[in-house]
Amino acid sequence: MVFRPVWGRRRNMALTRIVSLSFGALVAVAVSLVLYMTVKANYENTFSLLGDKAILITQSMERQVRSHLDQVEMAAVGVKALIEEKRIAVADVDRLLDDLSSAIAANTHITVLLVTDPKGDRNGVFRAPNGRLWPFKRQVPIDGQQIHHLPDLEPTSRPTWGPLVQNPMGFFANVSVPLVVDGTLVGYLTASSSIASIGEAIEKLDDGPDSTTFILTGDDLLIVHSDKHLLTTGGQPTAALPAPISAFGDPVLANLANKKVFSGFRHAADLGIEIAAIEAEGDEFLMMRVPITGYSTQPWMVGQYFRAATVSREIRRLAGSAVVGIGAMVIAVLIAIWLGRRVAQPLRVIAEQSEHVGRLALDDVQPLPRSRVKEIDQVALAFNAMVIGLQAMNTYVPRSLFNKLMRLGVDSAARPREAELTMLFTDIVGFTALSENLSAAETAQVLNDHFAILVDAIEAEGGTVDKFIGDGMLAFWGAPDSRPDHAEAAVRTAQKIGLALRANNVRQASEGGVPMRLRIDIHTGSVVVGNVGALDRWNYTIVGDAVNVCERLQSLGREVAAQDEVAILASSETVHRLPSGCRRELVGVHHLRGRSGDIEVWKLDPFEPWTVPVREAGGWPQVPAAQ
Repeated sequence: MVFRPVWGRRRNMALTRIVSLSFGALVAVAVSLVLYMTVKANYENTFSLLGDKAILITQSMERQVRSHLDQVEMAAVGVKALIEEKRIAVADVDRLLDDLSSAIAANTHITVLLVTDPKGDRNGVFRAPNGRLWPFKRQVPIDGQQIHHLPDLEPTSRPTWGPLVQNPMGFFANVSVPLVVDGTLVGYLTASSSIASIGEAIEKLDDGPDSTTFILTGDDLLIVHSDKHLLTTGGQPTAALPAPISAFGDPVLANLANKKVFSGFRHAADLGIEIAAIEAEGDEFLMMRVPITGYSTQPWMVGQYFRAATVSREIRRLAGSAVVGIGAMVIAVLIAIWLGRRVAQPLRVIAEQSEHVGRLALDDVQPLPRSRVKEIDQVALAFNAMVIGLQAMNTYVPRSLFNKLMRLGVDSAARPREAELTMLFTDIVGFTALSENLSAAETAQVLNDHFAILVDAIEAEGGTVDKFIGDGMLAFWGAPDSRPDHAEAAVRTAQKIGLALRANNVRQASEGGVPMRLRIDIHTGSVVVGNVGALDRWNYTIVGDAVNVCERLQSLGREVAAQDEVAILASSETVHRLPSGCRRELVGVHHLRGRSGDIEVWKLDPFEPWTVPVREAGGWPQVPAAQ
């Protein structure tokens, strides 16, 4: 009787210790696993978002450079075609210089445009830094300095880029093409672009004072640098561009040979993007760069670097949090509850916003709020930066087209194929005269407002916007998703545009603005639709004779509807597919430039949409060729 309570107390004490130790061990294991998984997830997310940022930034810079130089090359090819078609005469030097002046004035990316005859005489036009054009005959405009490099070209040679050329006026990239008229080589055409203008294009992608964009040639010659006055590391450049990286005075690029390349960014590496760390001036920087070939005899390297503090500090904090978590196992439960509450809410918000990103509903994405937890704060900042990049990209890729391709499967839907589509082409009447009294910003605003009306009408009818051509636009129906009523949808869209334009003109008149007149052309025919391009520059578009027919219909508007506020012209191929309730008027059979046959053209009422009757089993009855 005396020892039984004591034994019972000892048994209870042992059981309490076992339970407490077991619970403590369970909590310690659970907290350790949670801590490990949390640190690992944040570590991977941080580097994944860094990799995504590197891809977005480098591809944006590469697109800027390639777009700039490709426009120079396309301009050279376009002038070559005009010369070889004898629309520009090489022998008539004065007229040649006038034509070259027009070509260089139309393309702000070109600095020099010249023709070299077989004797070596050079006639061309030079754009001065102030924008003035200087024609020159049998000489160069810069005190006899070299302004281009003419490579060895055969009559069948494709556009060829020569080495970079430097003179007192700057640094230039140049592309040359042979000129062959009636089978005889009559000279060479060279188009040059200032590297400074290329630099202005990519400097716009500089993220601020903590980042720097640059372009290097294959022999480490620095030709573009966004920090011309104050370096990210402090101080000023010690040499003017172009300059070797060892002489320019940028300590980050000067230590490029000692970079530490990260091997964990496989997606970026597969795209040819290098991500590395560089130490300079006692600080660490992250650099991302990608090679660009094809525009000189040596490849270029375009890239950006920024301070690594925001990333490296988070990595060190992640490692430190693991050590602190293990050492503070006594209060692990409290930490787990507190950390769970702090982490769960942001992660749920991230998941909700990520779902919007997955559905490409970028307008529904709300910026992630800042967090007191540094790891979550870094994820939020990186996520917000990624969304901004996607929204910027979505500005140039039509969302409706992207959604269709994703829904139908990009590989199958974007594969080039032949299909019967209905195309719609618009053109503003007298836009050149209208824009003469407007500034550049006002002109852009007028076009943006106008295209917004057009795009809203097209997407409301399930159409696809192909491209904007000056003040015109091309759209089509029937691809990538097929639909039997593509002709009807195109006409309904044209009538919606007509009503919207009339309402806009009424508002402009009441506000003292200038009303706008529009020509709309519709044609149905067989085209090739799908991805067209090369390498990483693909474009989902349509090509074929039917596209040319649609575009050339607009020239008839000057004859048959010169004073109409909105003129809708449609070919018989489109009209024969419309219901009988659509009001139309035959305007005759016309010959279009570049076609061997004639085409029957109809004029549709732009302001009175028809009431669509019930479609019969055999489709709409065909309308006669004339009414």
